Amino acid sequence: MKTQPAQLPQVLKKGLAPVYLVSGDEPLLVQECCDQIRQTAREAGFQDRLTFHADQQLDWNRVGEEFGAMSLFAERRRIEIHLPTGKLGDGRNLLERVLADPPEDIILILISARLDAAEIRRKWYKELQNHGVHVTVWPVDADKFPAWLQQRARSRGLTLTRGALEMLTERLEGNLLAASQEMDRLALLAPGQTVDEEIVEQAVQNSARFNSFELVTELLTGNAAHANKIIGALEQEGENPLGLLSVLTRDLNLVLELKQLQARREPSANFLKQHGVRQPQRARALESASRKHSRQALYQALQLCSDTDRATKGFADHTPWFALREMATLLAARAGT
Repeated sequence: MKTQPAQLPQVLKKGLAPVYLVSGDEPLLVQECCDQIRQTAREAGFQDRLTFHADQQLDWNRVGEEFGAMSLFAERRRIEIHLPTGKLGDGRNLLERVLADPPEDIILILISARLDAAEIRRKWYKELQNHGVHVTVWPVDADKFPAWLQQRARSRGLTLTRGALEMLTERLEGNLLAASQEMDRLALLAPGQTVDEEIVEQAVQNSARFNSFELVTELLTGNAAHANKIIGALEQEGENPLGLLSVLTRDLNLVLELKQLQARREPSANFLKQHGVRQPQRARALESASRKHSRQALYQALQLCSDTDRATKGFADHTPWFALREMATLLAARAGT
């Protein structure tokens, strides 16, 4: 069956399914849905967790061995498989066998980017629909973002004035993860208060000297020296890189689409407006990046975003900040058409 994040609590109250698929391009909402499933599973006795990342380095035979080994023990476990590309690839046959007859001592959680269109026609997905739950996470529309932001503030015991709401909406540009982090900061700065523009400005001044949005701009413009300085500051302050990663991935894809518009000699103003790019400075940075960087460099940068995501989740030998430094070097050096 399919459901949406708002309905997930009621679905979980009816009992655990053997498998859940949570897919979408909003890291915060995907994470929160997974946390709800994990909490319900823990309360039902599924305490242990095994996690896999379905990239080219994953040995699906090892995953299959874990499913086969579970029946030999009394332990109840969760197996989580991250699908960063929205594709199962070599894991399809294994998942078809598992989903045809799900084991009773395992809860399987598949965590995916927006599911590849071809995957929903595969046999494994049809089996999942028969035995499990697919939670589809959609982006919050730009016109609904202010209401989402106000609701998020209320959940932290805050009320935003119209001016504060407008300021935050413009600054956060639809980034839900960054918005959630901003609400946490405001809740610490002004607990239980009505937040106005002055408090928002104070929160900005009290936060990191460098911020994630500035880093994205410096990476896109190829300013490696300043980008590395920001990376060092964010790393030292313990910033979560997933917030900036969602913005960076989005902007790199926008730059690739802008290159296509430029090749067809089409104007970009309407395109940028449709994609929520309101600030002139950001629009100029995206257009400049589309002229400066080659398609090859941009695709390599997207791969480094994937490497950063893997490192953030503990699937790499290096830190996520290492991959971002690699990107700074790449985009500083690889310019052209």
